Amino acid sequence: MLDLLTASFLGTPVWMWAAFAGLVVVLLAFDLGVLHRKHREIGVRESLLMSGGYLALGLGFGGWVWTQLGDQAGLEYVTGFLIEKSLALDNVFVIATIFAAFAVPPAYQHRVLFWGVLGVIVLRGIMIGLGAALVSSFEWVLWIFAAFLIVMGAKMFVAKATPSDPRENPVYRWFAARVRLTDGLREQRFFVREPDATGRRVLWATPLFAALVMVELADVVFAVDSVPAIFAITTDPYIVYTSNIFAILGLRALYFALAAIVSRFAYLKKALALLLVFIGGKVFVAAAMGWEKFPAHISLAVTGALLAGGVAYSIWRTRGVSPRPA
Repeated sequence: MLDLLTASFLGTPVWMWAAFAGLVVVLLAFDLGVLHRKHREIGVRESLLMSGGYLALGLGFGGWVWTQLGDQAGLEYVTGFLIEKSLALDNVFVIATIFAAFAVPPAYQHRVLFWGVLGVIVLRGIMIGLGAALVSSFEWVLWIFAAFLIVMGAKMFVAKATPSDPRENPVYRWFAARVRLTDGLREQRFFVREPDATGRRVLWATPLFAALVMVELADVVFAVDSVPAIFAITTDPYIVYTSNIFAILGLRALYFALAAIVSRFAYLKKALALLLVFIGGKVFVAAAMGWEKFPAHISLAVTGALLAGGVAYSIWRTRGVSPRPA
């Protein structure tokens, strides 16, 4: 048993993977089984406390990675965590639009987000696993990731800030054309059995499940940016996956804290766009300078400066504007 735990899996001891998985399971069980056993609206104060707790846990885990794997790994984890956390902020805008489009009341939003996070853990694991396999087998794939980030960052910088109606999405139209949907919510249920046009009781999906599908789709879209971004920071699968998941675990709490004031962060998207361009560009800079890796401390400093600048500029430009629900 000891030999198994000390064996290496994707370059990291199995016991470190097990410790991470155990912590995630405990956090999810505590969240669903203790904090939110009943469906209720989560207030701003509670969500801020939860967000602070998840942020502290994510950074604390980074400190543990630092002690176990060294300074370089620790800096890469913290940089990746901040980047993924920041990209998750952009996801809040889209999730708020989805909930508004499907008229999901605040009391049921946590249920959608909880199951959404479970789906994200699996989807990100698959995408990161594929990315790690590609990068380890074909080193030039990292160059493609870097170029893609520069292009996506430039497109994000000039794109309109208002998310489109999720019901106009081709994937939702395909889904709605093939799945029986009830004409309204059925409390917190995703599926119900009700009579169809012939009077036969059949299984129906509710708008709450449709909202969950669109939340999962939104994460797939965001992962197209975030997964290459973290691989441009480090190719260590352990750091890539753990920083991703810890950033996402706090997304639910972050949503309830920020959903009502997303308008105050109107210029954060521009900062995120510049961050993607920087992350992609540093891969080419490192190659031009003959460095094995771009200095991790510079990556962390630039990341922090861009994000802090984006938040500060947004708050300054929107001063005097009353926060409004997204």
